[in-house]
Order: sequence, then structure tokens, then C-alpha cells
Amino acid sequence: MSSIELTASQRAILQELVNLYRESESAVKGEAIADEVDRNPGTIRNQMQSLKALQLVEGVPGPKGGYRPTAAAYDALQIEQMDQAADVPLAHNGERIPEANVEQIDLTSVHHPEECRAKVRLRGSISAFSKADSVTVGPTPLSKLRIDGTVEGKDDTNNSLILTIDDMRAPVGESDH
Repeated sequence: MSSIELTASQRAILQELVNLYRESESAVKGEAIADEVDRNPGTIRNQMQSLKALQLVEGVPGPKGGYRPTAAAYDALQIEQMDQAADVPLAHNGERIPEANVEQIDLTSVHHPEECRAKVRLRGSISAFSKADSVTVGPTPLSKLRIDGTVEGKDDTNNSLILTIDDMRAPVGESDH
């Protein structure tokens, strides 16, 4: 499968759509995305047309309508949907935690690269983690991504750790042509 080349703007808009869709689990209005990425709604609508043409976004008609990411959107952003919560190792202050299973890794601040953060949702308790603890996530099953970070905060509602990314590595291997 060839990877889709997205512009920085398309990528930011698509990432925001995915983030908002995950939070609400319903169609996302263009205005909501416009607010988040600091662009005007007309620009978002134009970008959505091109993203629809690439089959990354579906339009949802009606008063509750808006946009929804397609499965291809996740591939394009290389977000790993960990359905069966593949065993992604997690280390806390250098110690492997067998019962913590990483459910989702969300690289949140895509449009603020200077504040690079990851939101890591765990299956298992996050109570043992404290601010400034060091955490290593990965390698993930598909991209072998490994993130070294420092706990910046916790999102108890989503059972997630908010990490400041200190180092992020994925082995450079065969890229898809």
C-alpha cells in the first residue's frame, strides 16, 4: 500500500479531526476543527474536500453532521489502533510493568512541535505514576515506535498518562514506496 503524502496543514487538520472524534465519538463540525488549528472554517471546508477525495474523511449530513475520519485516516497518520491491545511494554522509572498494557498512544501536540507530548492510555492502574517519573513506552507492534518521556500529568477519566517526550525512536527500515 502506498502512503498518502499529506501537506502539514492537511495532517494537522486530520489529526485534530481524529482527536476530536475520539473524544466525542460523533461527527465533528468544521468549526470545532477550525478553532483548534487556528484556521477559518472556510479553509477547513476546502481541506475537507481534498481529504474526502483522498478517502480519509467522510461527510456526515444533517444537523448533527460534520466529518468523521475513515480507517484510512488512521493509516495516513500512522496512528496505531491497538484493538486487541497488543502487548506494548511499559517501563516506569526503568522498571518493566507487566500488568500495564498500553491501549493507545496519541501524539497530541502535532501543531505545537515545540511542546511535544504523548498521551498514553493504559489498561491497568495509573495510580502508581507521579509527575516527573520517567516512562518508556514500546516498542509498538507495527512501527516499533519507542517513546521515552517524563510524566507531566494524568488524565484519570481516560486512564492516560500525559508525557513530555524526551526521545522518540522508530527503527529506520524499509519504507513503503
